[in-house]
Amino acid sequence: MILVHYEHLVQNEGADWGLETARRGAVERFCPVLMTATITWIGLVPLAIGSGDPGREIEGPLAIVILGGLLTSTALTLFVLPTLALRYGRFEQAPPEIAHAS
Repeated sequence: MILVHYEHLVQNEGADWGLETARRGAVERFCPVLMTATITWIGLVPLAIGSGDPGREIEGPLAIVILGGLLTSTALTLFVLPTLALRYGRFEQAPPEIAHAS
């Protein structure tokens, strides 16, 4: 979603692709990414904490794995992906549409 947001900033809002646009896009997507991760975290922590209880032999370890993946994917999305997009991304403004004469 952050790459699509970068594309939106460049094509629809006319921003030039560079450090400032990468920073702006990451800041604008920070709250939605963090809120999604936090709500999922809140839902899975009770399962992870009670992983030793009878009947939770599978749910507990699975919740721990999901929480670890959630933590790393959130960090990668917010910090590593903008850096990679800045280095390798090529976002260009959309060409103006040509009006067809009828």
